[in-house]
Amino acid sequence: MGIAASELCQHVIRPTLIYLGRHSTSAEALLLGAAASQSGLGAALHDSHGHGLYRISERHHQQLWDCHLARDPDLASQVRGLASQHAFLAAPHLELTVNLRYATAIAWLLIETATTELPAADDLLGLARIWCRVFQPHARPRDFIRAWQRCIGSLSRVA
Repeated sequence: MGIAASELCQHVIRPTLIYLGRHSTSAEALLLGAAASQSGLGAALHDSHGHGLYRISERHHQQLWDCHLARDPDLASQVRGLASQHAFLAAPHLELTVNLRYATAIAWLLIETATTELPAADDLLGLARIWCRVFQPHARPRDFIRAWQRCIGSLSRVA
């Protein structure tokens, strides 16, 4: 069993997006849908494809740091501030599994580097297309929509 969608949104996704200065209802919905699609809202946090709620691969995590965050020291410092002080240095990829706010920040930045415009928060097909592009290039949008329906149900239950 995973995390309740409303609690994940209220206590992890929304505060992380606000902290990063990137909050919108569309961003919340996309991250919530990604967590539902990738891990069943945390029902399974690790497999061979990636770590944590969003199943982020070590390669994508490293690429984000090397190609994006390394060029923006202020943002890198902000994101690094979410990570555990000592554990991050010893096992940075483990932070994606054990630190929900850090994983959410990394997931959002992966989305941000691949997307210029978000659809409306209630446009599940539009959100699904972004999820496919960023997290599951070989998946179909209907996989996102089914995970959303199974794990979240409706946006009104999240707000």
